[in-house]
Amino acid sequence: MKYTCTTTINAPLEHVVKLWDDESNFSSWQDGFKSIELLSGEHHKKGAKSKIVLDGNRRIELIETIISNNLPDEKVALYEHVHMVNTQTSRFKKLGENLTEYTSEVEYTQFNGFMIKLMAKLFPSKFKAQSQKWMDQFKAFAEK
Repeated sequence: MKYTCTTTINAPLEHVVKLWDDESNFSSWQDGFKSIELLSGEHHKKGAKSKIVLDGNRRIELIETIISNNLPDEKVALYEHVHMVNTQTSRFKKLGENLTEYTSEVEYTQFNGFMIKLMAKLFPSKFKAQSQKWMDQFKAFAEK
């Protein structure tokens, strides 16, 4: 399953990318974000692995591996969870002095377990809706 989400942020590119890449801001725009812990590698560099903990309706632990980080243009990361594996490519494009396009391409490459496979098959829009929600929350945060 693959999808793309986009939003336009009324703020300069450099400001948007700085806010988005700063882990201390994650809880301001990602519902349920609890922590991120570097497990190996160099922070923000290719090959770095981190454990991300989300605790909304249920606790979720993900392992993030950075595939490439060429910010402010693009960052690609692999996310592994017991029930799914996906890659996310985040791109930022300057549209004007105070206007930035933020695009996220997500591709789920593996689902483990009957229920998650069923959800992905019957309700793929739920996955995209969650990604778009976080992007919209980030937009509101960045425009404050």
